[in-house]
Amino acid sequence: MVRGALSALLRLESDLDVIGSAADGEEAWQLIQRDVPDVVVTDIEMPRLTGLELAQRIRERGLECKVVIVTTFARPGFLRRALDAGVSGYLLKDAPADQLADALRKVHRGGRAIDPQLALEAWSEADPLNDRERQVLRLAGEGASAGDIAEQLHLSQGTVRNYLSEAIGKLGVANRIEAYRLARQKGWL
Repeated sequence: MVRGALSALLRLESDLDVIGSAADGEEAWQLIQRDVPDVVVTDIEMPRLTGLELAQRIRERGLECKVVIVTTFARPGFLRRALDAGVSGYLLKDAPADQLADALRKVHRGGRAIDPQLALEAWSEADPLNDRERQVLRLAGEGASAGDIAEQLHLSQGTVRNYLSEAIGKLGVANRIEAYRLARQKGWL
């Protein structure tokens, strides 16, 4: 519903063309590779591939499209990770609709469009987790066993346990559930 509403709002702008829409991150990745849009609008949370992972792929593959995240996650940790992934814009879904169109124009011209209040907060606390710890912790928090995580990420179960232990230690909590909750609250997952 939100995806459809955003597409409809952007289609009302005479100088913007919506060339595709995807139900999940992997579908978006396929469309991006095929169409190479100037600007990609995505959310943080999406099935199969998150918006941050999508932005990283775009950057790693050297595709000439910019990424703008539009999300409900007003968490500094998410913004920091988005900027690290090469995102050019980070807006909140509760912002007025005309701000999105203006932000897309600004990003298209080579600028950045970042929610100002969130930008100030983003540098308050650094994310202690590395990418692999984050992946393992996210899957563990979603209920996957060490064996399932190992199979999905092509790791040994011992390595999975080591990543979980490292994440728990870095976050200063007692177990993987507390680690998942804290990291999620801070915007690090």
